[in-house]
Amino acid sequence: MYPIIILSITGLVTLFLGFLKSKKILLPATLFFILVALLSNFYDWNSPGLYFYEMSEITNLSTIFSAIILVSAFLIIALTRGFLDDSSAQPAEYFALMQFSLVGAIMMTNFQNLIMLFIGVEILSVAMYVLTGSDKSNLRGNEAALKYFLMGAFATGIMLFGMAMFYGASYSFDIKDVDSLLAQYPSRPVYLYIGVTFLLIGLLFKVSAAPFHFWTPDVYEGAPTIFTTFMSTIVKTAGFAAIYRVISVSFNQMHTFWAIMLVIMIVLSLLISNITAVYQTSFKRVLAYSSISHAGYMLLAVLGLSAKSDSSIAFYSFAYSLATISAFGVLMIVSKEKLVNGRPDESISVLNGLGKRNPFLAAVLAIAMLSLAGIPLTAGFMGKFYVFNDVASRGYVWLMIVAILMSAVGIYYYFKPIIAAYMKEGEGDRINVPQFYKIILGITTAGSILLGLLPDLVRGLL
Repeated sequence: MYPIIILSITGLVTLFLGFLKSKKILLPATLFFILVALLSNFYDWNSPGLYFYEMSEITNLSTIFSAIILVSAFLIIALTRGFLDDSSAQPAEYFALMQFSLVGAIMMTNFQNLIMLFIGVEILSVAMYVLTGSDKSNLRGNEAALKYFLMGAFATGIMLFGMAMFYGASYSFDIKDVDSLLAQYPSRPVYLYIGVTFLLIGLLFKVSAAPFHFWTPDVYEGAPTIFTTFMSTIVKTAGFAAIYRVISVSFNQMHTFWAIMLVIMIVLSLLISNITAVYQTSFKRVLAYSSISHAGYMLLAVLGLSAKSDSSIAFYSFAYSLATISAFGVLMIVSKEKLVNGRPDESISVLNGLGKRNPFLAAVLAIAMLSLAGIPLTAGFMGKFYVFNDVASRGYVWLMIVAILMSAVGIYYYFKPIIAAYMKEGEGDRINVPQFYKIILGITTAGSILLGLLPDLVRGLL
């Protein structure tokens, strides 16, 4: 509850700070605001309760998800350097929108009423539509923003229709009322099945699970890299927190119905993303298809719903976020060294010879790719191990085998950047990295290694 209030206020404060002549205060102020919100997030630890007239419920799981979102936001915003390198940027507006989007993301982790979920989705989505098209001189960015907005509007309409059907079945927007209704009345109204289907479709669009993934590569590639990083970590974490909450609280007794839908989407997400990523030459598009692939892996934790799934999906979200921030962070630095048509070169070839030009960035990139691929001793490996174990324990052994085979395919394209960095000759001089970038990338890389070696640091909290 407290992070929602704090970030709502500080977002407005950030807008007023934008009137100052010097813009240098905006970055430290925003980082301070997020740090305060992060500390306040743990005020309710081990003290579950309902807030905002029972519209939100704070639990340890929602607190963990909110912490992952806020930590990711802190690391990503730190990589912006206050947008000082971009003379056309409007940092006050960007930072304020980021804080407002965090309000929506946190609402999606702890909603008790579907109205609160809808508000959270809209706050997060509207902010991301604007940030996606923030570079007005970039035609690809404008196209990406329009595509994201139109597809997002349709998805929101579908989700809203599902909520209406939910209400028609239970006469309530409270997600706990359906569970009690199912326990009392074995004959379930058809409205409920329609509501489950459309509500999940709307939410699965937000996390770019196939077949609702078609917007992802173009939007990720067209948006400014810093906002693509924000989108691929925070939006995905919030989306999966919402999906997991609504299924575990409301529809646990309907497992046989929604499980069929999830199985189809998992298989499609894994097949389409991993096979398509093999042929990509743009590093940004590789990471976009990687995002779709990891949506499939995280859905495994939802499908294998059990007492351990809480910690599994939270751990996977954190591991994925750390590795993705590292990969995009390296891309942001290296792509500026070579311009194509006045724009940073975001192809895989821009990484050629990175091992010699900057060994630190090459090491960060390698560990990030190894973690995303699920190689042992990284956080990504342990995350996949936990979700595979959960889904196998529910009897979906064949699905676990499919996921393992697709992980093997993923190794091929995840190793492409590593090969480019260490085994190919590159052009250009040594790349100098600002000290602050080194600290942030050092934290994300250390986190990926530490969670791979000591996974119970996070998993043991739940």
